[in-house]
Amino acid sequence: MASAPIRIGIGGWTFEPWRGTFYPEGLAQKKELEYASRQLTAIEVNGTYYSTFKPATFEGWARTAPDGFVFTLKGSRFCTNRKVLAEAGDSVRRFVGQGLVELGDKLGPIFWQFMATKKFEPEDFRAFLALLPLEEAGVPLRHAIQVRHDSFAVPEFVAMCREAGVAIVYADSPTYPAIADITGDFVYARLEAGEDDNPLCYPEGDFPRWIEAATTWASGGRPDGLPYVEDKAPPRQPRETFIFFIHGGKVRAPAAAQELIRRLA
Repeated sequence: MASAPIRIGIGGWTFEPWRGTFYPEGLAQKKELEYASRQLTAIEVNGTYYSTFKPATFEGWARTAPDGFVFTLKGSRFCTNRKVLAEAGDSVRRFVGQGLVELGDKLGPIFWQFMATKKFEPEDFRAFLALLPLEEAGVPLRHAIQVRHDSFAVPEFVAMCREAGVAIVYADSPTYPAIADITGDFVYARLEAGEDDNPLCYPEGDFPRWIEAATTWASGGRPDGLPYVEDKAPPRQPRETFIFFIHGGKVRAPAAAQELIRRLA
């Protein structure tokens, strides 16, 4: 069976400790996205969680990055950090309507992250999923959900996301529980357990594991050894796969992403 693309990256591109470690000495800050987008194949934009941007900003990012590069966008905190998720409709509409479609074919999934204190309330969460639009101005939209509370590790949540076509984010985290069940037509993984003491963020011996996971996801399979709620695997089909080295070991994250890209090549 053919494989779908595997896209590997980091969170954002503006981080002072990357200057001289990832970015060459003397590189102008305005050139950092241009450089990063040619070393990696995807970037998760975290700034969209905190602020809105003008359409021209998204268009500028798209113009700067090369063909084949993809941005994923973190959904606004005004959508996710609320007691009643069913009331987030106006905030969701403002978020998707701010001009992110100007990214064109460089627009990847929208990534919705919930606080670790947010518990699974089935009716309210189902209502939130129903608020996520499938298109904006004729551009298809895809959605990924990261939950960080044990109460979500139940078949009802997995079935709910699968029905909505929303991907559950698999997070390799030292702090939060992980759900690796595949529920969308793409896979979104965040590798959050890195450390700056490791030159490649993760121990070098871990890379074969992530290579195996990435190629299995992309070819439509379900990797062994990950935490699943359900025993049954979903239908086999190639799935575009996003892997981000993020959060833990941030200084070394670019090195990890570049190493995984190199090994997969």
